[in-house]
Amino acid sequence: MRYFLFLLGLILLTCPATRAQSVNLDTYYLLKPDRVFDGEQIQEGWQVLVKNNRIEAVGKTVNAPANAQIINLNGTTLLPGLIEGHSHLFLHPYNETSWNDQVLKESRAERLARATVHARNTLLAGFTTVRDLGTEGAGYDDVGLKQAIEKKIIPGPRMLVATRALVATGSYGPKALSYDIDSVIGAAEADGIDAIIKEVRTQIGKGADLIKVYADYRWGLNNQAQSTFTLDEFKKIVEVAASSGRPVVAHASTPEGMRRAILAGVSTIEHGDEATPEIYRLLKEKKVALCPTLAAGDAIAQYSGWNKTSQPEPERIRKKRQSFAAALQAGVTIIMGGDVGVFAHGDNAREMELMAAYGMKNRDVLRSATSVNADVFGLSHSVGRIKAGLLADIIAVEGNPETVISQIRKVKLVMKDGVIYKQ
Repeated sequence: MRYFLFLLGLILLTCPATRAQSVNLDTYYLLKPDRVFDGEQIQEGWQVLVKNNRIEAVGKTVNAPANAQIINLNGTTLLPGLIEGHSHLFLHPYNETSWNDQVLKESRAERLARATVHARNTLLAGFTTVRDLGTEGAGYDDVGLKQAIEKKIIPGPRMLVATRALVATGSYGPKALSYDIDSVIGAAEADGIDAIIKEVRTQIGKGADLIKVYADYRWGLNNQAQSTFTLDEFKKIVEVAASSGRPVVAHASTPEGMRRAILAGVSTIEHGDEATPEIYRLLKEKKVALCPTLAAGDAIAQYSGWNKTSQPEPERIRKKRQSFAAALQAGVTIIMGGDVGVFAHGDNAREMELMAAYGMKNRDVLRSATSVNADVFGLSHSVGRIKAGLLADIIAVEGNPETVISQIRKVKLVMKDGVIYKQ
């Protein structure tokens, strides 16, 4: 009987009709744009062949099977799916509802419902991957959102999630209520080595892909930003996270907060507003990337009454422009992330436009949002470039964003994992 089954299987495998049927189960797309940004540079006249969920071949001459669906993308540039480096899908613009009120007054059900809409808007804007850096009071709901996207229950980008994030007790908010009232906190409080170990391991166990730490916050005298965790506490956070293969990222705006975070071994510094030449040297020496989040400050300034078209830049914006220029001059690795949630999800390109406006070359902005983010986030084996063997996360935009960066908004095609979500 076993011999009979073996022969039957062999016959089926070698039968031409069976082989043809097997080939026909594969889905092929041949994408034909004017040009391709491969994650590093523009390639004129390239075509891209997608087989199922992966890039099969790229180049000026691509041999496609007869059953390939040809998608002509005349007048467009094809790019890797963009990677948002700093997002909060559980927040919405602060000019709609303040951060305090979102955390204190919006139900978890409402916040999750909003997050599903935000995820869809992000994907349709061409951002096929996001690093989501904290639910801000919504617990571990980002893990469930990520799983719903992976199961194709809802459309959305690939997600790297930080769950609750980590803060020193007393440093974080909301602080809108009386100090006599114990209210929900926008992150997880932990102090001392034992408590830190437990909290980091708890977040890992709940599904965190990375650990986010607040290296400083506005808890100093007169609400000035001051450091939170000690260097030894920071080192322990990084050590525990690294033992499970996970990176640590640090919210940091003060020189001392950044110094401690960098020396402890974090992978990225978020914001970095008050970085000094010494900090830039340290960032470069330790190979720590900077996520400047230009768009968040720009949005908050406008919420506070700044009219960009008719008024000079506020001091905070002017200093941010200067610090970004200094980081460029110092050769620091700069990743693209806008702190989306402060402003609208789907408007992620706002950060890219500001990076260009503040002095970064358009090509480098495109790299930052694709290959650089993929490399820094440990995703280069799967996304971030147009390269045979990588996942078919691909977008097409009208015109050439290397010439005019705002063309990145004119999205004509969104493909994620070989599935077309927008055409």
